[in-house]
Amino acid sequence: MKESALKTFWRDTYQGQSPVPFIISVQVLLFVLIHLFELIQDIGLVNFSLYNYVSNELTLPLSFLQFIEQPWSLLSYSFVYTGLLSLIFDCLWLFWMGNTFLNFLNRRQFLFVYISSILVGGLIYPALGMIPVFQHSTQLSFQGASFALGALVASIATLVPRSEIRLILFGNVSLKNIALVYVVLSVIFIGLVNKAGAITFLFIALWGLLFTRALQQGNDFSLFFQLRKRSKLKVVYKGKVSKSTYTYRHQSDLPNQEEIDEILDKISVEGYESLTSQEKEVLFKASKDEQ
Repeated sequence: MKESALKTFWRDTYQGQSPVPFIISVQVLLFVLIHLFELIQDIGLVNFSLYNYVSNELTLPLSFLQFIEQPWSLLSYSFVYTGLLSLIFDCLWLFWMGNTFLNFLNRRQFLFVYISSILVGGLIYPALGMIPVFQHSTQLSFQGASFALGALVASIATLVPRSEIRLILFGNVSLKNIALVYVVLSVIFIGLVNKAGAITFLFIALWGLLFTRALQQGNDFSLFFQLRKRSKLKVVYKGKVSKSTYTYRHQSDLPNQEEIDEILDKISVEGYESLTSQEKEVLFKASKDEQ
């Protein structure tokens, strides 16, 4: 019996290891609810404005005193969107760059970069609001996942800067150039209405870069998410066991950047089948999610 399209969609979207579909779903669902309640209020069925409530209570305020009164906004602001274009733009970038990130690093590392950038950005932004020069912004609150996206883009571009993505109008473009254009344009557009938001975005992009730099040196900050150490299992093999001659340079799960770049260059020229078993093992190790 042929599987239904809905069941196939559910399996392919939500039963994988990637947290990206869940984040996007929450953002889209909240956006729909906001505007649905606004429509119901416009036709007079309810007097409660969910739009105003979300704008006042769930977005990240620039005022530090107001932030203290609504500490939940430290996390909630990243899921709130009141504009359709900003929602579409950020969801596409999250799907694109989030899955690119997960091709090289694991789920735990993705969640650490994403959540930590939201929290750090949520603290820096109202702190900047205490400086008088930032209090004259057109937009006094912040919403959306731009901070987290900035960290993800900077992190993956630092990991594999020479990796290329084919764009329809521009051909093959390296991740380093994509990240540079994204950060510059984001700072410009955010800064037009919110100077504190633009400065915070730069700090969070730097945080994503520093995370990857530390990872390349063998320091995985995401291990903070492992609340308990896994017990070591002693496995006894009977019979002859072949030893692998391939060794990794660091103790963390991150393969060496130069090795990844060389393998990607080889794939783009000669194809995947040209890889040796050791090179395929490096790619597998880079893309495997830790349970």
